[in-house]
Amino acid sequence: MELRKDPITRSWVILGHRDGPPEASTRVCPLCPANVNAQNVLLKIPAEGAWQVCVLPHPDPLYRVEGETGRLADGIYDTMRPVGADEIVIETPEHEQKLEDLSDDQVALVLEAWATRIQDLKRDRRFKYVSVFKNQGSTSGEDWTHAHSQITATTFVPRRILYELRAAREWYADKERCVFCDIVKQEERKGKRLVDTQGEYVALCPYASRVPYEVWLMNRRHNHLFEQPRQGANRRNFAVLLRRVLRRLRGVAPAYHLVVHTSPNTILTKGELSTYWKTIADDYHWHIEIMPILQTRSKSYSLKEVYFNALLPELAAERLRQLDPKL
Repeated sequence: MELRKDPITRSWVILGHRDGPPEASTRVCPLCPANVNAQNVLLKIPAEGAWQVCVLPHPDPLYRVEGETGRLADGIYDTMRPVGADEIVIETPEHEQKLEDLSDDQVALVLEAWATRIQDLKRDRRFKYVSVFKNQGSTSGEDWTHAHSQITATTFVPRRILYELRAAREWYADKERCVFCDIVKQEERKGKRLVDTQGEYVALCPYASRVPYEVWLMNRRHNHLFEQPRQGANRRNFAVLLRRVLRRLRGVAPAYHLVVHTSPNTILTKGELSTYWKTIADDYHWHIEIMPILQTRSKSYSLKEVYFNALLPELAAERLRQLDPKL
């Protein structure tokens, strides 16, 4: 496999063959405790005894840790090896449980695993960004039905994150405020698109929601690093809110994509991203985006890359507020 860069959109694309998920061919779940090779474990929580959360290298990774990128020019184009990391976070030892079925304390352990692996991977200067994402449901592209999420470290920053960095920097340069903090304040003041709150955290349907029931989870208090909570922050409150939101979404959609948006690797001080670091601690704000996938045929995305969403976020938020997260 190799990475190729689109010179117009500046997106990196992985090209090449990848085997299917092992579960599809062997019918044995590689994420169940009996099938996990202890020698491959990167992290387990708790550290002693039976684990509740376990992190493994992906058995068929898109990115590989070994070597250098070997970036080359192909005429006007750029190509490089897919150097990075590709990891699986097993969220529970129980095969039939989903993330929203776990207790609040168990969800907090999953968040701890995400944060721990982000911090560890950012120590490698080759990696510019660490992504945490979760695909759940048969229509989401999930590799296995056992509850899991994935972590990838890449030698480039994904395009959407670059867009966010640019917009946040420009907003801060103009107003000397964080755009994400401004969004949270306005949404709480208006209340129409607010879904739920817990402690210092809020869940809302964004003003320009791309798909029906899109939800963002954000911190009222400014912080650019998901992996480093502010002093006094209660991460368990976030686990409680995430679990409630996922249980609400289960009432309207059978599947979803979840992505953690956090700051890139600020160890890097040179190159194309160095200009972002001057104000990033003040202008960027970590958050989680959840994109539900509805069963009905959707026209939420067009080939022109303009989103179409038939459900107003105000109505989506009202519907989600009415759903009982205890069910």
